Amino acid sequence: MESPFQMNPSPILPRPDSFDPLLQALREAGQQQLLPRFQGPLTVAEKPDGSLVTSADHALDARLRHVLGELFPTIPVLSEEQGRTEQQVVLADAERFWLMDPLDGTTNFASGMPFFAVSLALVGKNGVYFGATYDPVRDELFSAVHGGGFLLNGQALPSQPRQPEDLAQCTALVDCKRLTPPLATALVVSPPYRSQRNLGACALEWAWLAAGRADLYLHGGQAVWDSAAGTVMLSEVGGALTDLAGGPVFRRTLEKPSAVAARSPALHRHWLEWLQARHGDTR
Repeated sequence: MESPFQMNPSPILPRPDSFDPLLQALREAGQQQLLPRFQGPLTVAEKPDGSLVTSADHALDARLRHVLGELFPTIPVLSEEQGRTEQQVVLADAERFWLMDPLDGTTNFASGMPFFAVSLALVGKNGVYFGATYDPVRDELFSAVHGGGFLLNGQALPSQPRQPEDLAQCTALVDCKRLTPPLATALVVSPPYRSQRNLGACALEWAWLAAGRADLYLHGGQAVWDSAAGTVMLSEVGGALTDLAGGPVFRRTLEKPSAVAARSPALHRHWLEWLQARHGDTR
């Protein structure tokens, strides 16, 4: 399928080649703002919802706002670090906007665990058109344009790893947060997969899933900036994703829908069926 940018050029959405300077700026921001603060001097505070925010989050937020303002001055920004009222205004009023998580995996970062990233997505009227997630520890930049393929450090993956044929052969990325007790218990007592991981940085986990480093994904409820970039990446490699009720994962809302994903539609179907049978209420 061709990219909608090429099929229908529009002043509303940037052309794919205009993302190249942004990707370079994203890499530089991660290297210059995150790495020096990792396991270094850091101010850590707690948000009202109990999650952590650090001086690194704020530094990346300011840096990327400046970059986006220079490269795309007419496109507004919705960041995790904005106040909820400001976030709601962007969601309600903007036909297209940048969706930003300046530090995905803040708890990992503050704890000295080297699994964190900066993530950015461009949301248009009909969904996510572009997504990028940069891991500065490994210098891995994952990106995708809708209809334009999935890239790692600017290159297509040489080949996708072998895809398992059934759940019992799979490695799953599972976060039991916000799952119903019956489902969480079933996953602990009698999981359908071979092995399970929870790495603590949603946007980076989505990128790893798209890259074939895991086969299944489950999260009980995540924010829109956690999943947006990853949903376009996974779609570009032929993966499938829904919430636990079979609806869309990406929504223009501050609610936190569940996420069920797999590297192939067949795996996703079996995974979702197994989960729904043990989840109970899927409303």
